[in-house]
Amino acid sequence: MSNSKDAVRKVLDQVKADNRTSLTAPEGKLVCDAYGIPVPKEGVAKSAGEAGKMASAMGFPVVMKIVSPDILHKTEAGGVIVGVKTAQDAEKAYETILSNAKKYKADAKIEGIQVQQMLAGGTEVIIGSITDGSFGKLVAFGLGGVLVEVLKDITFRLAPATKEDALSMLDGIQAHEILKGVRGGEPVNRTALADVIVKVSQLVSDFPEIVELDLNPVFATPKDATAADVRIVVDFAYKPKPKPRPTEEIVAAMNRIMQPKAVAVIGASAEDGKIGNSVMKNLINGGYKGEIIPIHPKAPEILGYKAYKSVKDVPGVIDVAVFAIPAKFVAGALTECGEKKIPGAVLIPSGFAEAGAPELQAEIVEVGKKYDIRLMGPNIYGFYYTPANLCATFCTAYDVKGHAALSSQSGGIGMAIIGFSRSAKMGVSAIVGLGNKSDIDEDDLLAFFEQDPNTNLIAQHCEDLKDGRAFAEAAKRVSKKKPVVVLKAGRTSAGAKAASSHTGALAGNDRIYEDVFKQSGVIRARSLRQLLEFARGVPVLPTPKGENVLIITGAGGSGVLLSDSCVDNGLSLMSMPPDLDAAFRKFIPPFGAAGNPVDITGGEPPITYVNTVKLGLSDDRIHALILGYWHTIVTPPMVFARNMVEVKKEMEAKGFVKPMVASLAGDVEVEEAAEYLYQNGIPAYAYSTELPVEVLGAKYKWARGAGLL
Repeated sequence: MSNSKDAVRKVLDQVKADNRTSLTAPEGKLVCDAYGIPVPKEGVAKSAGEAGKMASAMGFPVVMKIVSPDILHKTEAGGVIVGVKTAQDAEKAYETILSNAKKYKADAKIEGIQVQQMLAGGTEVIIGSITDGSFGKLVAFGLGGVLVEVLKDITFRLAPATKEDALSMLDGIQAHEILKGVRGGEPVNRTALADVIVKVSQLVSDFPEIVELDLNPVFATPKDATAADVRIVVDFAYKPKPKPRPTEEIVAAMNRIMQPKAVAVIGASAEDGKIGNSVMKNLINGGYKGEIIPIHPKAPEILGYKAYKSVKDVPGVIDVAVFAIPAKFVAGALTECGEKKIPGAVLIPSGFAEAGAPELQAEIVEVGKKYDIRLMGPNIYGFYYTPANLCATFCTAYDVKGHAALSSQSGGIGMAIIGFSRSAKMGVSAIVGLGNKSDIDEDDLLAFFEQDPNTNLIAQHCEDLKDGRAFAEAAKRVSKKKPVVVLKAGRTSAGAKAASSHTGALAGNDRIYEDVFKQSGVIRARSLRQLLEFARGVPVLPTPKGENVLIITGAGGSGVLLSDSCVDNGLSLMSMPPDLDAAFRKFIPPFGAAGNPVDITGGEPPITYVNTVKLGLSDDRIHALILGYWHTIVTPPMVFARNMVEVKKEMEAKGFVKPMVASLAGDVEVEEAAEYLYQNGIPAYAYSTELPVEVLGAKYKWARGAGLL
């Protein structure tokens, strides 16, 4: 590969020496040749005989053009002949062009005649690359022509892309069917296209100064893929983001912050209504067993704990300091933490970058770097880590322990997480506020929760990713072991700093997030409610062993809506084998409907639900069940719920473990039934046919991404 790199380096050095920001077409061709990106064959012939030989070697048809610094308008000078089909025609065309040129400008300096391969049709596609502020180098693929501008039908992956990434891009556009050949058209060569995508992604990764690259159009045929036009833009000042810290280093610091043996509260207060007072009370009332050390300029003790003027006066080791003082005093107190070798600071105060004081934030970041203190915040509610009974926050103490770790960039959303968790009795291992993310961000949390035995799902609300690439790399690693759910806020702003490039202008920022999340195995939540429901439901469900989903319902109407939801959430409704169909029909009335959904009809006694669900759980061809319950006098809600939990337990004892979700249609008693089902491992929802299927869909997305299906 080093020869090809040298060839590209040589071209780029010339561009830099000329102070240019883009490459000429011949330079673009040299770069493509160096990386094996197919472009039309071309050469300059100095005689008619040479033109004939050259054209034969390339394969017909060819186009021939005059090469002369004195003739700018080649067509006007009669200097272009297209569609040359034989060696004889090529020789003739050579003579014709030459004599036309002499007539046009007798003293023109003629360097020869260009012979260029003419591309024979095919499907026009775009392959390119852009440089994003957060994700760095991305490779892009879409259909060429006008449609791409109108439909913005384009897909992105982080560069360098693997062959699997590249092939997934071909299916990642809405118009992907066109590549398979429509109306008698032949399918394109997928391997050839994927190969070009991989090579482009490698080229821009090897040369970060290539900030934009467009191959448009690329002609994709059943045989090959050739780029008819190459456009390359460079920025020699571009610097990729520095590599993130090593994971071990992140985990060592995060362990001391999240599971401290001693916590200092800077700005602790005995006065009700003060933030420093709430933090103290939450630490005490939350049941934290480590050392609590109030820091106060004058008070000898606060709430029964000995107070100190400065952290430097404290005799023992302090693992983390929680700040509850005004923004302007933070840098000074943080410096004292540095001198005391405290590895972590939780910065509750606001009044930094978010309030138009970026210089105050820059100052604390500098102090953090100087003393190697990891900073959480500023402008946050603090955090909870329930295994340590730690409530380092001014919100409210929280004690429902569980295995979901949630984080938010916003305090309001943090409060919503606390409220929902309490109301839904959803246990959490952690709730963390990230605020302005002056230092600690989502990837630091991923590294900590990845190895935290108390966490089995990570759900994050974010408005922006400081370093999207570092996040994607962490998420790709973590999501293989634990589900990672992300709610990306601000998905509708056209946040792309797009230049004039096709691919750039199309990079509505959200499309990039969508595609990179998918590439990284992240489950994307579309709303706050979804983020919370996924955090609660995904860990409850066992991992499915295959893609076959079956709906069993007492209400035909629910069956139709549940089927729609399956399609919306990428679930595949199993087609019913005849023997299984016959087995289900034994249990349902003649006017019921077998097939999928299995409609048992509304007037059935509890035993019909029991028998059909038992059959659904015991047949290995079925991998997941969706239940649609309809409230009737014959089968009241709690009777249904108790029966289902009993069947689930009975079948589990026999080794049949499958994800099962339920939608309950009925009067208010279905709320209690849904709650009972949920507490017993069947995510169930009253009045919704969408939520249960969305939760099941999320579990499937994770299992597919983690390679478990």
